Amino acid sequence: MKRLISTAIMFISFYTNAQKFEGIALTPPMGWNSWNTFEANINEKMVMEMADAMVSSRMLDAGYVYLVLDDEWMAKDRDPITGDLVPDPLKFPRGMKFVSDYVHSKGLKFGLYNCAGTLTCAGYPGTRGYEYQDARFYAAVGTDYLKFDWCNTDGLNAQEAYQTMSKALKKAGRPIIFSLCEWGGHKPWTWAAPLGHLWRTTGDISAQFEGMQNHGSWSSLSVMKILDSQDTLRKYAGPGHWNDPDMLEVGNGLSESENRAHFSMWCMLAAPLIAGNDLRKMSASTKSILTNKEVIAVNQDSLGIQALKYSSKDSLETWVKPLKNAWAVCFLNRKTIAQPIRFDWNANLVEDTLSKRTLDTNKMVYKLRDLWSKKDVGTTMKTFESTVPSHDVIMLLLSK
Repeated sequence: MKRLISTAIMFISFYTNAQKFEGIALTPPMGWNSWNTFEANINEKMVMEMADAMVSSRMLDAGYVYLVLDDEWMAKDRDPITGDLVPDPLKFPRGMKFVSDYVHSKGLKFGLYNCAGTLTCAGYPGTRGYEYQDARFYAAVGTDYLKFDWCNTDGLNAQEAYQTMSKALKKAGRPIIFSLCEWGGHKPWTWAAPLGHLWRTTGDISAQFEGMQNHGSWSSLSVMKILDSQDTLRKYAGPGHWNDPDMLEVGNGLSESENRAHFSMWCMLAAPLIAGNDLRKMSASTKSILTNKEVIAVNQDSLGIQALKYSSKDSLETWVKPLKNAWAVCFLNRKTIAQPIRFDWNANLVEDTLSKRTLDTNKMVYKLRDLWSKKDVGTTMKTFESTVPSHDVIMLLLSK
């Protein structure tokens, strides 16, 4: 009995003492991250050009706010006197405050990367033992978003490590979105809500639709491989605390239909929308997908409910997402050939116990809008019939 009481006290203490910044990330964060395209090849000029491109391409207008520098922005060693992190002097000769100020001058917000371990994944100074000092550094240079990775963490307790960094950020005093990039190994969805605003649910994504990509000591995951592990996690997501199935690979080598399917499903999942392509060289197709405001509105719905997988038959999946004043329905075709869809609304009663919402078209007639063709396509009084192209989607908004 004493042991149970002690454990309960520790549990209550953990959640009482862990206080993230509240009132931010009430909808899934939207932005851009350097890693998927550039990895180590980042510098001041590129960041400034990317900030310019986020504005000129109307990504900012569509809701993408955070420009985040990933691994390898720093020098190999900390400052020998102060112990502070040092931006790479060749990549960022005018320092990180200059870069942050430029990003802010464009109406954007600025993000940086580090790691809970002794070193980052690329071998640069990690934060272990420097949590409060690094938090002061991030606040001083105007950071608005911190991606915190999980490399070189042997012997560390994930909950404790992320709790320490969360407390350090709070003490530094600048509201910063805290992104826990722990890869899902310690099930952060069960404990991270008091600590951060989003947490990775899987390993790294790759620019492929199905399968896995072997890198020797580890494998990156396809869009569909990641999707398959998300539906069971939906009860943990909501305003201010999001499941993160990793960054977008739209524009990085997938086909147009695969880009559309990838983006649609991340919007249905209420996932953070963090683009990872070169915004300076976007094709018209990539730009139109990433900036489709009608699809983005599904992602940014204030209810904050992640979609449920309603049915799956012969690689044709139906996903349903309750919205504040509507519903979104997405038909996903995972086959390499087109498939017909025939969906009788009146024969499909969708009861979502999580949101306590019921989609019953026998009691309410909804108007249908195709969010990719941007056309009204009838009502739920008639069975919906169409063809879903290979590796593509049809995404509908049901409104009253």
